[in-house]
Amino acid sequence: MFHYKDGRLFCEKVDLEDIAEGAGTPCYVYSTQSILDAWRAYDDAFGDLPHLVCYAVKANSSLAVLAMLARAGSGFDIVSGGELFRVLKAGGDPARIVFSGVGKTPAEIELALRSGIRNFNCESEGELSVIDSMAGRLGVTARYSLRVNPDVDAVTHPYISTGLRDHKFGIDIGVAREVYARARSLRNVQASGVSCHIGSQILDYSPILEAAGKVLGLIETLQADGLPVDHVDLGGGLGIAYEAADQAPGISDFITDLRDRIGRARLTVMIEPGRSIVGPAGVLLTRVLYRKKSPAKEFIIVDAAMNDLIRPALYKAHHEIMPLRQREGDSLIADIVGPVCETGDFLARDREIADVKPGDLLAVCSAGAYGFVQASNYNSRPRGAEVLVEGVAWRLIRARETYEDLINGETV
Repeated sequence: MFHYKDGRLFCEKVDLEDIAEGAGTPCYVYSTQSILDAWRAYDDAFGDLPHLVCYAVKANSSLAVLAMLARAGSGFDIVSGGELFRVLKAGGDPARIVFSGVGKTPAEIELALRSGIRNFNCESEGELSVIDSMAGRLGVTARYSLRVNPDVDAVTHPYISTGLRDHKFGIDIGVAREVYARARSLRNVQASGVSCHIGSQILDYSPILEAAGKVLGLIETLQADGLPVDHVDLGGGLGIAYEAADQAPGISDFITDLRDRIGRARLTVMIEPGRSIVGPAGVLLTRVLYRKKSPAKEFIIVDAAMNDLIRPALYKAHHEIMPLRQREGDSLIADIVGPVCETGDFLARDREIADVKPGDLLAVCSAGAYGFVQASNYNSRPRGAEVLVEGVAWRLIRARETYEDLINGETV
């Protein structure tokens, strides 16, 4: 959805320079068509197999994005009470919400029960006990799945790998049957499925299929034990092509192979993609402030910083960076850095880039996931605007913060 036309970078049919001038920089821009096409690719690939595609809200929790997906029929995977609040405000159906995460508080559990969510993905027996107690107090029955840890290596960045035994997530698959058996004594919860999520930014999905095989084996055992398990939740995890050399997995290919792995099992399949839906759909627009040269290297100083996009500093993540006006000829090797007072404040290091000058505009690509949601006010920097493009039109979906916003709620 991002392409050059007559030497200018467009999102769908909108010139990104028009957005930069109208909304200012730094600014996140998202493509409606890209988001919906990716979500529908998952939904359509399942065909007639009972399923629910639950968008992972943590990837991008903008109300406008959530509302768009809700209208398309999406379910939602949440990991906090705040995300539940956002989904409900955006018009999401509580009956299509699953609540994941290792540290659900009693207040968050109560909100979820009162809202009537579909299912809890539980990560400890202690959590299950709290859900049972709270459900009994409210006079409801809570559906749950245990998130099992299959000890499968997702072969991804260690910070976003979640399926090994030394990770905080899930219950070891080897003891899950015992936990389900003990939970039968709880009066206000009902086992409804098994959940598994082994990590994020997975470019080879064979580990997900391996994990699925282990989970399906556990489900067969649980059903033989008489538990009413009716669904399998296999998380999200598909990666995207951050670098030109990356090969992103095909959504349709993945779901087809997953369907083959599930075979004739009479289960509803739930999946929770986030990055692969919104990641390629977004860019971060930034303006060049200065050029600076030291004896060791050259720097391009821009108005976006690590507080706007922390992924390069946190994960050493790569994002392609493109000028909004296409340039032929000269290029240079430089660090693209921001104004934050940290050496770790960079968007790219030793990157070949067009010979841009102060005032020129750049697009940091594949920034739709884990971009704005991880933004902060470090160095007392207001967070940037967010914009949604639809065809020939664009609209502001989050106003740029002001200095007054920075001190909202504080006292001297």
